[in-house]
Amino acid sequence: MRNRWGILAILFVVRLTIAFQFQSVAAVAPLLQQTFGVGLADIGILIGLYFTPGIVLALPGGAIGRTLGDKPTTIAALLLMTAGSLIMATTDIWGWQMAGRLVSGAGGVLLTVQLTKMGTDWFAGKEIATAMAIFVNSWPAGVAISLLVLPAIGTAYGASAVFLAAGALTAIGIVLITLYQSPPGATVSAAGPGRLDPLALLAVIVAGLIWGLFNVGFAMIFSFGPSLLAERGWSIAAAGSAISLVMWLSVISVPAGGYLADRFKRPLTLATAASLIVAGLLAWLPRSDAVITVLVLIGLIGGHPAGPIMSLAARVLAPETRAIGMGVFYTLFYAAMMLGPAVAGRLAKSAGTAAVALDLGALTVLACPPLMWLFERIVSVRNRRAQS
Repeated sequence: MRNRWGILAILFVVRLTIAFQFQSVAAVAPLLQQTFGVGLADIGILIGLYFTPGIVLALPGGAIGRTLGDKPTTIAALLLMTAGSLIMATTDIWGWQMAGRLVSGAGGVLLTVQLTKMGTDWFAGKEIATAMAIFVNSWPAGVAISLLVLPAIGTAYGASAVFLAAGALTAIGIVLITLYQSPPGATVSAAGPGRLDPLALLAVIVAGLIWGLFNVGFAMIFSFGPSLLAERGWSIAAAGSAISLVMWLSVISVPAGGYLADRFKRPLTLATAASLIVAGLLAWLPRSDAVITVLVLIGLIGGHPAGPIMSLAARVLAPETRAIGMGVFYTLFYAAMMLGPAVAGRLAKSAGTAAVALDLGALTVLACPPLMWLFERIVSVRNRRAQS
């Protein structure tokens, strides 16, 4: 397959498996609390454990992909994800649940880094914001599907069936990735020196922080939103369906944001404005009775920054530095996503309500616009030095 949009479709579906598996814990959090006798703090830790391997694996993951190649790395990652789901499905010991989550997360790290590099290979310099918006749209799509499907599976058949469903989907991803082909010339260009210059490295670090903090804010919605609504008397299935509205609407707003960014050439202006609005909506959600209205607004607006943010790293990464650069980018992302749910779970336990997790999310999204400004300053200095 040599059509880049066809390739993007394959990458979209394969990446969707990561979101589906990640959400398998949060989607049935109340059920897990009953089954294992754990609290919100424990659920927050289990959610965050999925991203823990990213702190140590994201950077070497880029080097692994560079050494082994695209297909072998992605297939190995999907095998780890499948194995992790099987561990969680076959044990009733909480410690083994955590171990399975870590194995799944290790595969998710390798897959995320490699898929992002593969997508950038095909679209660098060609509708990159639009392509990256569609690519990251696989995350809300996977989460939305899981919120609709997994609570029903869990209620009917138990938590083990939920994890088996996640494992089956990652196994399907292995079949799909066999259809992938690298773009012409990618192997040759990637063989060059892979060292980042200092300003490019700094820019990638800032971009990774932006992506991590923005996703922490969004994760608060689907990680603790169901528990927040359950506190108000909603059933598990009804809470999951309501929160899934954000994800389904993001399927529209994420590519729309990427298209507008490419169309009007003002990606960070769009991302900044949308981030400020989303921060306000996250703070409003726990304090409003108009739950559905707020969720709809978050879904319609919250996806706009995704494409512009994900395209930031591509502005400073050459083909030969993409694998390593994406490793750095995702190291920061995973650090934020590991700490965010764990901290939110602790705060929710102390406050006695999941509402405080949404407040934390509002603060992390609010931190993104200043970091976007800093990224632009770094790139501007780097460009001036390159021209002089």
